[in-house]
Amino acid sequence: MKAFGALNSSIDSIIEFKTPIPTPVADEILVRVRAVSLNPVDTKVRKSLGTENLTTPRILGFDASGVVEAVGSDVKSFSIGDEVFYSGDVTRAGSNAEFQTVQAALVARKPESFSYTEAAALPLVSITAWELLFERMTDGQIPYGTEILIINGSGGVGSALIPLAKFAGLTVVATASREETRNWCQQLRADHIINHREPLRPQIESLGFKHFPLIANLHDTESYWQQTADLIAPLGSIGLIVETQNPIDIGNPLRLKSPRIVWEYMPTRSRYQTSDMSRQGKILQEIANRCDAGTFPKLNLAPAEVLTAKTLKAAHLQLQSTATIGKLCLEI
Repeated sequence: MKAFGALNSSIDSIIEFKTPIPTPVADEILVRVRAVSLNPVDTKVRKSLGTENLTTPRILGFDASGVVEAVGSDVKSFSIGDEVFYSGDVTRAGSNAEFQTVQAALVARKPESFSYTEAAALPLVSITAWELLFERMTDGQIPYGTEILIINGSGGVGSALIPLAKFAGLTVVATASREETRNWCQQLRADHIINHREPLRPQIESLGFKHFPLIANLHDTESYWQQTADLIAPLGSIGLIVETQNPIDIGNPLRLKSPRIVWEYMPTRSRYQTSDMSRQGKILQEIANRCDAGTFPKLNLAPAEVLTAKTLKAAHLQLQSTATIGKLCLEI
């Protein structure tokens, strides 16, 4: 089969190469990949490869949609011909290939009303948003009207978190700095939109808010840490997804508010093969059901191109810029 991978950390090392079609083991399915989407984690994995060439290229990519071609002996939930979507395991060969094996526990049936490309854009960001809001920041029981501040509401995770929060009855204040990103947050039905390139408190107070029981910082943990500490309500929850480069102070005055500070890293369950790993497949199936019911939107997609070494390099380069608008998807 054709596959696309990196020999080292450089974008220029991404190549097309031939490799055998993998065979699914007992708990896996083999998927003929039809579309993939890219996420910042794709570039982070590539950058982790080092400067020396690998013997075998590392197949990149996590999000995918496609058709089941074969099932392992223990798999009862899928059959050959099923249309599926998923985000794979960060420790295994990725989705940038014609075929991929993936543990069935991580997979769900593709929304019928979504194309392969539209479905491929969803898994990582939607699972991240769901776990962050309903499993990390809260216990899933959130009083109606609870206020949440979403920093970077127009990004991939923010685009999934806003509709999940709205469906749960939350009051959403999202940040966006450009006209097109503000318009996107409006389409997602955010209640209020403020500019994260300007001080947050004056804008928030002008809306009649003083602090937030829930704050999801989806952009830059360090740059917004002091503002987050100021704006979080006593006994509130702060949700984070972007790793820090330097130590941050979690002492006073933040300590005095006794907040919950949580990290969300979507690949945790598959990376460590946790006992509740199948939860991700169930979350993804709930997302698919909401997609078909019209309560979860199609994400803002950049025009999709065919997956080649050239288009994959361009996508990685685009992800590393600050000008990306919409999820980047490639079709096979």
